[in-house]
Amino acid sequence: MRKFISAILITFLLWTSNSLSESTAPIAKSDERNQMKDIVRHILESNEAFVKNRPSSYFTPFIHGQDPIATMVICADSRLHTHALDIHPDGDLFLVRNIGNQVSTAEGSVEYGIRHLHTPVLFIIGHSSCGAVGAAMSDYSELEPSIKRELETIKVVSNKPDDDVEVKKSVEANVNHQVSTALIKYAADIKEGRLTVIGGVYDFRNDYHQGSGRLVLINVNGETDPAAIRKVQPLNHDSIKLKGPASLK
Repeated sequence: MRKFISAILITFLLWTSNSLSESTAPIAKSDERNQMKDIVRHILESNEAFVKNRPSSYFTPFIHGQDPIATMVICADSRLHTHALDIHPDGDLFLVRNIGNQVSTAEGSVEYGIRHLHTPVLFIIGHSSCGAVGAAMSDYSELEPSIKRELETIKVVSNKPDDDVEVKKSVEANVNHQVSTALIKYAADIKEGRLTVIGGVYDFRNDYHQGSGRLVLINVNGETDPAAIRKVQPLNHDSIKLKGPASLK
């Protein structure tokens, strides 16, 4: 039986034996079967590179639990790059992803991060050119019921999804709406200083003219004035105790 299993594993490994450098190439779009193979190979080779670049001791802190520094709600959009928000997110972030970076549609997950993992910060991060916000600005009556339910809790300010300026305004409005939802739900924690709710926009379009890929904070516990946010925004990274095993020293 072991020989049989070993033969299967060897066959599978041979199937995924392309070099890791080749895995960075765009996924081939031939027929569906070949595309599926390329996708699976890409994921497995990425995992192989991850494992090879880390000693077994790297995983030891994860075995018996987690102690993240923040709960973070971000959009499921693949263009919102996690490593742009935390260069080593392993162990640092209790990450919640959904369309439109919503608190209301992921209430249980957010609650777990705050009540059970006791993270002192809740980040709600939207992003430029958000497809979920664009959909909420459009007629989505013909979409699947499950998607419609989630779009209904996204806050927008216009019905012009083709207008970049209006999309930016709606992205901000939705982040502020989700922050407001959290402020109501966790009012006691905020009042007692156990929790800070921060809203931001990951700007890969450079809409804010601060550089592509910049995280722009737009709301801190309901405060949305940029000048006031700059005053309360912590900039001394040495004051932050990172808990992940890959924390930069």
